[in-house]
Amino acid sequence: MLETIAILIGAVLIVVGIAGSILPVLPGPPLGFAGLLLLAAVKQFSPPLTPTLITIMGIATLVVSALDYVIPFFGVRKYGASKWGVWGSVVGMVIGLFYPPFGMIIGAFVGAVLAEWLVKRKGEDALRAGWGAFIGTLTGIVLKLVLSGIMVYYFVRVLFQG
Repeated sequence: MLETIAILIGAVLIVVGIAGSILPVLPGPPLGFAGLLLLAAVKQFSPPLTPTLITIMGIATLVVSALDYVIPFFGVRKYGASKWGVWGSVVGMVIGLFYPPFGMIIGAFVGAVLAEWLVKRKGEDALRAGWGAFIGTLTGIVLKLVLSGIMVYYFVRVLFQG
């Protein structure tokens, strides 16, 4: 009975982890990792959920979670934004948090473009900075989805192997 409850809680965490990979208000990969860790503990870290795999998933979760905050800044800078464009994208992302699921991506784009326009950059340069914010934010989401998908794979594999 306790094992069944733990597996159900783990499954909920995995599903919420996938949603959190898209919705910025939920920490997607950490929640998915918690679900995978719970299942591994219930199954006594038997293959394929060995301590090594769980450690690798934990490290990957930390790396992807950190990159999710860094990649949008690199995207904005790579596409030529000024410091004002970077700050505009951050402000836009924060405002976008209140308009899920795509508010953060759109907010980063709009914030970077508006900030660049306000500091008198040409429309083309401002749009390029906004594109960088969009690409950076989207890349972070894709990374989170890929990692969450890998966790789902292992979770389901363990459930159906017996």
